[in-house]
Amino acid sequence: MRKHHPENERTKRRYVEYLKHARQLSDASIDQTVAAIADFETVTGWRDFRKFRIEWAQKYKRELSRRINDQTGNPLAKATISSRLMALKGFFEWLAGQSGFRARLTYSDAEYFRPSANDERIARAVREKPVASIEEIHHVLAAMPVGSDIEKRDQALIAFTLLSGARDDAIASMSIRHIDLDRRTVFQDAREVRTKNRKTFTTWFFPVGADIERIVADWLTLLKQRGFGPDDPLFPATKVALGENGFETGGLAREHWKNAAAIRRIFKTAFARAGLSYANPHSFRNTLVILGESLCTTPEAFKAWSQNLGHEHVLTTFTSYGAVASHRQAQIFDQLRARQEAGETAGDVALDPETIAKAVALLTGKAA
Repeated sequence: MRKHHPENERTKRRYVEYLKHARQLSDASIDQTVAAIADFETVTGWRDFRKFRIEWAQKYKRELSRRINDQTGNPLAKATISSRLMALKGFFEWLAGQSGFRARLTYSDAEYFRPSANDERIARAVREKPVASIEEIHHVLAAMPVGSDIEKRDQALIAFTLLSGARDDAIASMSIRHIDLDRRTVFQDAREVRTKNRKTFTTWFFPVGADIERIVADWLTLLKQRGFGPDDPLFPATKVALGENGFETGGLAREHWKNAAAIRRIFKTAFARAGLSYANPHSFRNTLVILGESLCTTPEAFKAWSQNLGHEHVLTTFTSYGAVASHRQAQIFDQLRARQEAGETAGDVALDPETIAKAVALLTGKAA
């Protein structure tokens, strides 16, 4: 039984070129789309895309709804199903405009891949994720061993992630010269650093404690003592050498990590050692937003905090990272209830109208 269709393969290659060069999508996003298309072909028997029938889309949706996740034993998550269906919707919309397909496909055919409205709402629902507090991260750092260069690197890595708020893949690609200790800055140069959407910006160290800065400063001093120069990686990969018992770790290599997988493993190990639930590197950005909400007393200050995370619009910081945790929401309502019971009026705690106007202007990007 055949497991591919030659004409489909040529069509998919053209679509990959479109996604890469016209849509400017990342390799990871393209790989997910290609995997969704291949899965669809498997379910439909690798039939020629030019013979598409809406029944194929309906069959695939039924198959996804019945499928079980091999790792968890549960049905596929609504978010997973939605992601695959929307990838196929985009592909068939593109097909409908291509030569050789215009007479066979219409843009409305692609709509049959759209998830139901209820499933889409479930898939997009925002759910709380573990977010470590500043105190918990200090505890993690204190519990980490620092006897070897590798252990010092791992501790400095976690400290730097909190100090800079940088994404893990960006950190994996940074060099020593991107850090300026005197100015307390990190220059995230998209020509060399794998920033999100290849954005270039400067980050000032977040005010998370002098001890955090000291860990990073001591790490940079150690790198210089080991002969590392400005163009060498800020967090070198682990050198692997062939020893008597097979491959063994042999200190620091003068190579960048190729991706962020090693960073996430270091975080998992460190949090487990400290007896805490795993908080991934990206969640440190949520930690910093929560800290900013408590420290920033003006809209301008929070705007600066938002820019320091690489956000052009402060609304991104609020909507993507700034959701009030349920325990904090409960505290706020307890405080409001106590005020009400004490006989305080709204006027006693009302916000300054000018402050509100400035905040709205920052959120909407319009002049107040």
